[in-house]
Amino acid sequence: MTSNSTKLPVLGSDAEIAVGLLDGWFDPIEAGLRDRVRDFIQTMIESELEAVLSRPRYARRPKADPENNGACGVAGHRHGHRSRSLLGTFGRVEIAVPRARLDTAEGKTTEWKSTALRAYQRRTKQADSLIAGAYLAGTNTRRCVGRSPRCLAARSAKIP
Repeated sequence: MTSNSTKLPVLGSDAEIAVGLLDGWFDPIEAGLRDRVRDFIQTMIESELEAVLSRPRYARRPKADPENNGACGVAGHRHGHRSRSLLGTFGRVEIAVPRARLDTAEGKTTEWKSTALRAYQRRTKQADSLIAGAYLAGTNTRRCVGRSPRCLAARSAKIP
């Protein structure tokens, strides 16, 4: 008897086995849906800014109307985008929020704020209610991270 049948073959570390299990989990449908969600949110915020400025992106300001004391609606200008991370039931999405300065009646400028995306908003209202419902039902939100796609929002939950 030359071989020892009581020893199990070494398969590798637990981390190597876990990486091998997750290789086939990429879903192109989910990735495509996440890209479309990002495009939809960015288009919604861009159209909101276009309505405030009364012109689309890269368009010139309308000429001042001398009959209206030089008033031409809301005047202002765009100046880049800033990156925001938003977590919803669709997953985490990085969006580019446009920035703009609006001219006031006093001759100063103010920063434009979107009405669709609240200041400091990191999660959608649906994700917040999902986290609160799971918490109130007695679910340990720290343990469900990684087990269910709906529990992804629990990672950043700060419910007292």
